[in-house]
This record gives sequence, structure tokens and C-alpha cells, in this order.
Amino acid sequence: MKKIIFLTLLIISITILSACQNEIENDDDIEEELPVETEQYQMYLNDTNPRVTIVVENHGTLVLELFYEVAPNTVRNFIQYVEDGFYNGLIFHRIIEGFMIQGGGGANPACTIYGEFKNNGFENNLLHSRGVISMARTMAPNSATSQFFIMHQNAPHLNSNYAGFGGLISGFDVLDSIATVTTGAQDRPLEDVVIRSVTIDLRGQTYSPRECHN
Repeated sequence: MKKIIFLTLLIISITILSACQNEIENDDDIEEELPVETEQYQMYLNDTNPRVTIVVENHGTLVLELFYEVAPNTVRNFIQYVEDGFYNGLIFHRIIEGFMIQGGGGANPACTIYGEFKNNGFENNLLHSRGVISMARTMAPNSATSQFFIMHQNAPHLNSNYAGFGGLISGFDVLDSIATVTTGAQDRPLEDVVIRSVTIDLRGQTYSPRECHN
């Protein structure tokens, strides 16, 4: 009888331990494994940052986190374009392997935003390393609108001169695929690299509308 009771208790204990292990393995709070490239901006990643998903035809999916604490109005500007569906169907129109991929050019938007980068008097310490997303602009520091670029490789000469505002957390192979397409005049791909869709997960946060500079 004692042996039967012992075996019964042993089975129950194993069942409980197994259930606990499954619970741990399925716990959403476990830190996700991120690509090694993200270590360059690891200090900015957190569980409340907005996450953007960019689906690119014939290439795959890019997932980025936007760093509100780094460039708040730039993030709000990007969120607004995404929520308006502005980027859907546009292309990456300028691609330079080993440098960056640039997209988001559409009808000329009326709202330009203040350039949130050091040489424009704003404290932005995000480096233009592989995977970082930043705002394109003209020679005027406060001219950014909708166009953005994602760094294919590190470009220190852009630091302090452009407003980086987020980083890639998934899809570095997709970034490489896009960055290595054949291009022609003005670094434009010979075949369109089409942004099928851009969506955003605000992860429970709310954001005020962007502030226009003009």
C-alpha cells in the first residue's frame, strides 16, 4: 500500500512539474531572442515602444521598434503616416548596397517637421548603425516629411545630422535582400521594390498628433 501511495504521489509531482515547465515556456513575458545587430541600440528597446511591420513584395517582412524617447515628434509623425495608410503601395525608390534603403516618397505632404538631431540643437544619441530607421530630408534641417531610410550598414557620417528614431528587430535578411537589388540611375531599382503594407502596433500606448514646423 505504501508503495502504491508513493508511486501515486511521484506521478502527481511529475505532472505538476511538467505543467509548470510548459507554463514557463509559454510565458509571454520571457525576453524574446533578438538578432545580434540589435545590440547596437539595445538600450532603447522596451515593451511599450510602437512596433511597425513593413511587408515588401517579393522580399519579406521588416519589423521595427520606434524609439519615442529618442525622437518623440519624429515618431508621432511616422505613426500618423502609417495610420493614414500613406505608405501602402509606395516603393523603396533609392537603394545603395552597404549604405541604406530609402522609401516613403509620395505626393508632397504639407507638413514638415523639426529635425530632431544634434546638429539642429536636439539631443539625439541614436547612431546610424545597421538596422536603424531615420528620416530623409533636404539640405534644410527642418524639411523632413514622409520619406525614411533604413541603414543597411553603419554610416557614422550621418550621426548628429539626421533624425534616427527606431531600429529593426526582425528581418535583417529581408533588409539584405532589398539592399542588393540591381539599381540604375539615381540608385533607383530596375524593378520596383513595392511596399505592400505598413501597419503599427501601439502596444497599449496613445500618442498625440505630430507638430508641424511650417
